[in-house]
Amino acid sequence: MASMVVQLLGFFLGLLGLVVSVVATVLPHWRRTSYVGSNIITATAYMKGLWMECVWHSTGIYQCEVHRSMLALPPDLQAARALMVLSCLTSTLAVLVSSTGMKCTRCARRSPTKHVLAISGGVCFLSAGMLCLFTVCWTTNDVILDFYNPILPEGMKYEIGMAVYLGYVSACLSLMGGAVLCWNCEGRTGNALPLHLPRHHHPPPQPVFNTLNTPAPPYYPPAALNGNRTPSRTSVSSSGYRLNDYV
Repeated sequence: MASMVVQLLGFFLGLLGLVVSVVATVLPHWRRTSYVGSNIITATAYMKGLWMECVWHSTGIYQCEVHRSMLALPPDLQAARALMVLSCLTSTLAVLVSSTGMKCTRCARRSPTKHVLAISGGVCFLSAGMLCLFTVCWTTNDVILDFYNPILPEGMKYEIGMAVYLGYVSACLSLMGGAVLCWNCEGRTGNALPLHLPRHHHPPPQPVFNTLNTPAPPYYPPAALNGNRTPSRTSVSSSGYRLNDYV
């Protein structure tokens, strides 16, 4: 029962990480305008995301424009988009595989590969978390380098947006969920017993020889046996004849 609860905990952590990862991928708040120096204008705010760029006005109006050409995007943005999409797909695969391998499901219940499916789902969660973590760390590094670049004008500097922080949360949830699934299933496989054990072990029956079909040894009459024996010198001399009479 405790093992099933631990599996459910890891599964729901990974599932929550998937939801947060999808939200972080869709939101345009990856980079937001930095208000430093003479760039203290709060009437408008600019935000950049993986799929669109948005402008927020003080009146509460959002104006967003989707990136029309993927090839025209900078390489770092293309890589971040691909990694986040791959992370979401890996998390989705992890949800499907781990749900099949958990104890509380009926799928492959009596199959010896059930725990292998649960471990595979945990590994997929770990992979998705690492992909998401790498993406948000890369984006954070780029934003910090551009912010402290003295050559870059102050109006072109950005700060870390809310979607990046959601990416960190998603990565942590996916990593924790995958680690819990792998740890629980690894501990269970070490103490696992065979699924089908005989109730009573009976020794194999002793072989019974069929005496009816066994051929009997050949019978030799006494005369035949005496004829096959070579007479000795003593027996020849005792019969009334001596060997010297014939030599």
